[in-house]
Formats: sequence, C-alpha cells, structure tokens
Amino acid sequence: MDPGHAVSSGSPDWSLLGAIFAGGVVGALLRAALEKAVPVQAGAWPWSIFLINVGGAAALGYFVTRLQERLPPTTYRRPFLGTGFCGALTTFSTLQVEVVSLEKDGHVLMAAGYMVASITVGLLAVTGAMLITRRARLA
Repeated sequence: MDPGHAVSSGSPDWSLLGAIFAGGVVGALLRAALEKAVPVQAGAWPWSIFLINVGGAAALGYFVTRLQERLPPTTYRRPFLGTGFCGALTTFSTLQVEVVSLEKDGHVLMAAGYMVASITVGLLAVTGAMLITRRARLA
C-alpha cells in the first residue's frame, strides 16, 4: 500500500476521512477569520479572497513538495494538509461569487481582471513555493 493514498476496498478509510475533515475544519476556520478581518467591499477588488487563495496556493505548493520529496511518506499528513487544510482555506467557489458580484455591479473589467489575476498569481505562487522548497536545504 502506498502511504498517502486510500485503498479502494469498498469501505471508506475513516481515519483518512478524519484527517481530511480535521484539516478542512482548520482551513475553513482560518479562512472565515481572515475574511472577517478584511471584509470585501461591494464594487471593490476582493483583496481578502485574493490573498487567501494566493496564500493557500503557495501553502499547497510547499506542503505537497515537502511531503512528497523531502519527508518519509505517511498516510495522513498529505490528506490533512493538502486536501483538508488547503482545500478548505482556498475557495474557488468564493472566487466565482466575487467575479459574478463584480460583473452584476457593472465592474466587468475588474471582474475579468480579478479572475485572470487570481488564476495567474495562484499558479505563480504554487510554482514559486515548489521551487523554493526544492532548493531549500534538507532539514
């Protein structure tokens, strides 16, 4: 069995699902706290969601690279951090809601720019985090 991957035996791996759930709770609570700390103003660039998604992409790049390439495989770290924590911290659905809200408020160019910037900067963040993690000394 490959640690970090569930084996499909017909019944769910409750420990693995628990790790994903626990990571998701932590990620969702952090996202909610950050959104509350920096609320989005109607018709303005949604900075809190943008920064949360970019930061989450960078965290995912770090965690996946560190866990896959630098640390011994485990069953629960990657599902907890990658799937659970980063999956709940970042939110593509909220990005979509912000794009639609900006468009409905008549800010079509800002909506398009926000969508393009979110995807582009998110990809740069995950790639940058992966490259930095790969170049860092083994700890």
